[in-house]
Amino acid sequence: MASSSFQAGATDMGIPKLRERYGDCFDIGAAVNMTTMETQRELLAAHFNSLTAENDMKFERIHPEEGTYDFEAADRIVAFADEHGMKVRGHTLVWHNQTPEWVFRAPGGGPADRKTLLARMKSHIDTVAGRYKGRIYCWDVVNEAVDDGAGAWLRRSPWREGIGEDYIARAFEYAHAADPSALLFYNDYNECHPEKRDKIIRLLRTLQAQGVPVHGVGLQGHWSLNEPEPDDIRAAIEGYAALGLQLQVTELDVSVFEFGDRRTDLSEPPAERMERQAERYERIFRLFREYKDVIAAVTFWGAADDYTWLDDFPVRGRKNWPLLFDERHRPKPAFWRVAEWGGLQP
Repeated sequence: MASSSFQAGATDMGIPKLRERYGDCFDIGAAVNMTTMETQRELLAAHFNSLTAENDMKFERIHPEEGTYDFEAADRIVAFADEHGMKVRGHTLVWHNQTPEWVFRAPGGGPADRKTLLARMKSHIDTVAGRYKGRIYCWDVVNEAVDDGAGAWLRRSPWREGIGEDYIARAFEYAHAADPSALLFYNDYNECHPEKRDKIIRLLRTLQAQGVPVHGVGLQGHWSLNEPEPDDIRAAIEGYAALGLQLQVTELDVSVFEFGDRRTDLSEPPAERMERQAERYERIFRLFREYKDVIAAVTFWGAADDYTWLDDFPVRGRKNWPLLFDERHRPKPAFWRVAEWGGLQP
């Protein structure tokens, strides 16, 4: 199919809505914050049927001090979703990053012991997951617990150091008790790299063997024009699906820079890179559609290029253009490729 002819037809009929194009396949989601819910309101309402809080449900935002919770931003996200008939993914309950230092400190100074940390974890999960019981349909319960290094398995995080490897199982058990109806996910990045994929599968199998209530795996999908290889994405999908778990792509974007590329001289996206990005997204969504029976949702980590976390990572202040809509919320070539594949009949 030629994307140019599809684009002309779509212009005549109006821009197709992604949530409708993929209605027979999976949910289409976006990560949001307090700014983008206003600046991208029309775009979000038109194209997405699921929302994830980019940062506003993380520990440091929602529980900054012991005994102090701030639900204002999280409540606004849930209310926005309710207003527009959207689902909400909870992100995230237990993570080594963006967790305030007090969590890991003993009342009298020094590291908190196992009993204290477990009590704080349980209280946090009870309060947060309990507050949104019946309104948030799934949670990323534990985020990025697997190590990237060769030879290591689990990350040496403050949670693991203070509690032990079973902190992961305890988090899922606490989340299930707080909201028995919620689907509970393990979420990670570099999830398609073969070595890390196998370590994630090892973790999930271990949890399953212990009877831990884990229901799904989140493939973050922070990818680039060249990485990961399509065969590695396919192998990861098949490997995780073989566990009998639900799969969701939870944080999708396609950077126009490779991770090791530190150039800062681009003020606008080169047409050549936009075309390569379009080809990349097309190939990705062809693959997702092929596995729509095991992939329940695809969430972009943002909605349009006027705001993306990749403007600050890994090179602070460098502009990136990783999403389907440009800085003025106009469809990019990648949008038309993705929308085209969403219109195929099953």
